[in-house]
Amino acid sequence: MRAGLRAILEAQPDISVVGEAADGAAVVPLVRQLRPDVVAMDVRMPLLDGIEATRAVLRSVPGPPKILVVTTFEQDDYVYQALRAGADGFLLKRAAPAEIVHAVRLAAEGESLLFPAALRELAAAHGNPRARAVLERAALTAREEEVLRLVAAGLTNAEIAQRLVVGTETVKTHVSSLLAKLGARDRTQAVILAYESGFVAPG
Repeated sequence: MRAGLRAILEAQPDISVVGEAADGAAVVPLVRQLRPDVVAMDVRMPLLDGIEATRAVLRSVPGPPKILVVTTFEQDDYVYQALRAGADGFLLKRAAPAEIVHAVRLAAEGESLLFPAALRELAAAHGNPRARAVLERAALTAREEEVLRLVAAGLTNAEIAQRLVVGTETVKTHVSSLLAKLGARDRTQAVILAYESGFVAPG
């Protein structure tokens, strides 16, 4: 699997694979040493699984990389837990090469990644009072709420700009503002909050 991913990614002129790890325990030292922009993290690994390895990277590496969870099934509760732990998105092992490359580029740019119905339903099912309280305290403006709904629907900044008939930079400003108000590390964390709080419903 790692050899296949390496071959696909290194075929791209704008992507370099700087390292590999055979187990979760080796991830943090490698990330500290190599400083990658994106980590493709298998959700199930020996010694330390992808969820704990994600937490370890975010906890102990200053300016951590974006993290893509690599998985077999998108409805896997492990994937949801990894996203809750701070992963930025996920990548299916059966994905086509073009989809893999696209996911890595999106993660590097901090854009939206696929958040399918199965994961939306998991997030909604894990609804909790803390998420609702965070949304209430955030006091988002009407436009920020609108942008959050579109982010939760998986739209990119350019797509949101087109939908709202505003400039892309304006959307970026709204996204940055709502992330700060929510205390969310990135768009994925904001989407999880939106579903867990009931602010956005699956479907």
